[in-house]
Amino acid sequence: MMFSGHEIAATLTGLGVTHAIWLPDSEFGAWESDLETEAALTLLRVCREGEAWPLAAGLYLGGASPVVIMQVTGLFESGDALRNVLFDLGLPIFAILGARSWLTSGSRDSAKRFATPILDAWGIDRVIVESPADKPELAAHYQRCQQAGRAGAALLAEGNM
Repeated sequence: MMFSGHEIAATLTGLGVTHAIWLPDSEFGAWESDLETEAALTLLRVCREGEAWPLAAGLYLGGASPVVIMQVTGLFESGDALRNVLFDLGLPIFAILGARSWLTSGSRDSAKRFATPILDAWGIDRVIVESPADKPELAAHYQRCQQAGRAGAALLAEGNM
């Protein structure tokens, strides 16, 4: 696990994020109690990844600062909702994506192969957090995206080396 629940909750609140909208994967699920008990943050669960984007859009339009948290395969599933929110509405929603099997050498999981090409095809500015030394990039990238008024994503590498 790249970030502990306490670390991610502190990072998000330090950035002024008000809502974490998520459908956790097996890695992110460990963050739940820390996100849920963080007083400055509201944790909102969705049933399908496609529900996260319009929920984030409504919160953003209402003055909140939401972040979408899901596994990269959920990004694949939610493409139409993402398209509508990020491109038709032009909202600068940021996502934290679990990059499944990223660190697992020899994995035949195609999620890694498609993650960056799909983000590139959508034109979503992204960083990849692959090691503990990269952790500050999540906050820095979020700030750059928010200052520029554009959507962005941080891929958090998952798996075993």
